[in-house]
Amino acid sequence: MIPSHYGISHSFADESPEAKARWFQSLTMDERMAIFCEFTEMLLTLNPDIAERKDATPIAGRVRVLSRP
Repeated sequence: MIPSHYGISHSFADESPEAKARWFQSLTMDERMAIFCEFTEMLLTLNPDIAERKDATPIAGRVRVLSRP
């Protein structure tokens, strides 16, 4: 039997942050790092200057920048 996380789903419940976290936690460390590297490459391809920026600034209503107190 094929596990449910290997099939195609049309349920919005499978798009929740919790479902995505469960999927990510089901990956091996090598698979997680491969995804991380792919996202990093994509980000640098779309915005090569991002590595030169020192501090992130929030964009009202879109992105929240968290920092330690």
